Amino acid sequence: MKTHEISPKKLTFNSIFNILKNNYKIELSEESKKRIEKCRQFLDNKMKSQQEPIYGINTGFGSLCNHTISKEELSTLQSNLVKSHACGIGDEVPKEIVKLMLLLKIQSLSYGHSGVQLCTVERLVDFFNNDIQPVVYELGSLGASGDLAPLAHLSLPLLGIGEVNYNNKKIKTEEVYKKFNWKPITLQSKEGLALLNGTQFMSAYGVFSLLKTFRLSQLADIISSVSLEAFDGRIEPFNDLVHQIRFHKGQIETAKRIRMLLEGSEIISQDKEHVQDPYSFRCIPQVHGASKDSVNYVAYVFSCEINAVTDNPTIFPDEDLIISGGNFHGQPLALALDNLAIAVAEWGNISERRTYQLLSGKRNLPPFLVAKPGLNSGFMIPQYTAASIVSQNKQLCTPSSVDSIESSQGQEDHVSMGANAATKAYKVVQNLERILAIELFNAAQALEFRRPKKSSKFIEDFIKKYRKIVSFIENDKIMHPEILNSIEFLRNFELNIPIALRDDI
Repeated sequence: MKTHEISPKKLTFNSIFNILKNNYKIELSEESKKRIEKCRQFLDNKMKSQQEPIYGINTGFGSLCNHTISKEELSTLQSNLVKSHACGIGDEVPKEIVKLMLLLKIQSLSYGHSGVQLCTVERLVDFFNNDIQPVVYELGSLGASGDLAPLAHLSLPLLGIGEVNYNNKKIKTEEVYKKFNWKPITLQSKEGLALLNGTQFMSAYGVFSLLKTFRLSQLADIISSVSLEAFDGRIEPFNDLVHQIRFHKGQIETAKRIRMLLEGSEIISQDKEHVQDPYSFRCIPQVHGASKDSVNYVAYVFSCEINAVTDNPTIFPDEDLIISGGNFHGQPLALALDNLAIAVAEWGNISERRTYQLLSGKRNLPPFLVAKPGLNSGFMIPQYTAASIVSQNKQLCTPSSVDSIESSQGQEDHVSMGANAATKAYKVVQNLERILAIELFNAAQALEFRRPKKSSKFIEDFIKKYRKIVSFIENDKIMHPEILNSIEFLRNFELNIPIALRDDI
């Protein structure tokens, strides 16, 4: 079993992808252990002589920051914080997202600016390595003082309470502790706040969505190439000269990829009767490319965030400083997540338009892509399904980041709503996969009506693999299983392309 070492070195999307895909174990590096212990020792020494209030360490929280807490009650203060904030509601967060939350919380605490005990971080590592996922709920975070409610649920099992998912069952935390012969962690000063302040709920959703988006971006180019061939489209709009005079990187790279995917195709090189294609074909580089450029911006934001310290107050042992700031505020993520949802939705938007064009009965394609339309409805209704999903995505793209609701008696008077942006973006990404699967379902069917001419070697190999699980439709049948099979094909198709859109993230 391979192990990933948590260290001050930069955590990348590629490393996260490998950790999750290959089920790596994780361990703290010696450097991280030293940093954690050094910070905790500094805080313990500071508290022995500290008379003035330090927010969240010997005071209450939020608008209760002026209430001083005695030294004897500091541990109780921290455990009370975790318990009182565990008020999430709604659907359970998917297990893969919770696992990412654990990883990102461990990474953030490992830099030695949070004041936690080493044993606290090591217990989080134990949860990760033993596939113990605390039960976390989707609703409850304002994305401002960190993801308070979700992170409280993530932290409850440290105290030996709450619920976890283990061995595909939801059980009480106490049962897991008995199995592993563990004792609950006794939180020390500052620890509860370090665990709850942070952006790991937003970050986990964002990173998971980005990893899926990187893949879907590549698949969108491939599937659009199949549709272009099936529609007997023209290659001229993908000429590099057109894109070099507009300068947008994503546009240039998309046109280049389409040219590569269609290299050697008989269909694309044959004489065309039509002079122009509809925008959903002709403007693939401009639309797909713009979304790629937006995703690169989002990836940059999250690359910063997953390597950041986002709790509060922040401790600087070497400078003898404890600073109450606002690194927990989710505004950078909220804006980026709204951007991600819009960029992803546009891939789906233009995909559905290509599906619609393929059904139109134009360019020697039969209406609704069946040999006997009328008797057969053919591919009429899968387009309806795609249109329904596209419409839902448009609704989900209403930005969360422009909203703010005052909380904590005015102390927290601006919030990011980044958690809502995160869960919405996640849904938009899941929907894109469904829309692209429906486009492939239609495009593969339409391509058969171009026979005996062939497309490029890549496209022919791609369709050959697809045909192993989804057959050509001769007569009407139940389409639901075929769409599900198409989705499964996209999830399992091996892409020999780098995971991230940028090499440095």
